[in-house]
Amino acid sequence: MGKDTLDLTKNELEIMSLMWTQHKPLSRSEIIDLSPERSWKASSIHILLNQLLEKEAIVVDGYVKTGKNYGRTYSAAITPEEYQAMQIKQGAAFFQSKSAALTSLVSELIKDEDIDDETLDRLEAILREKRRNAKL
Repeated sequence: MGKDTLDLTKNELEIMSLMWTQHKPLSRSEIIDLSPERSWKASSIHILLNQLLEKEAIVVDGYVKTGKNYGRTYSAAITPEEYQAMQIKQGAAFFQSKSAALTSLVSELIKDEDIDDETLDRLEAILREKRRNAKL
């Protein structure tokens, strides 16, 4: 997905969360069946899926036979981490420059005392790789 931002409604986010937890393509009926606590009506699934397709949040993954007919199956086009990063970037850009926002955000996130050395080593490796690629 090439977008920098993605605005999802509460109902769309419920469907995305389901897709992220299931780790497999889902049909309309599976989405309805797996969402007993949904805040949206089952009759609106067609509209919600079309909105998610239009926003490029999901893709048609294939087809499955349901009764006498075939129905489409859908998969998430982005990961939860990509969605969270989009939300953070969108909010941070509103308040300040990207560089300042990134510095402040990372600083706040790593203040957690429970971060182990392995995680810090991975973060350092990511930064070294970014710096190395920036010089190319």
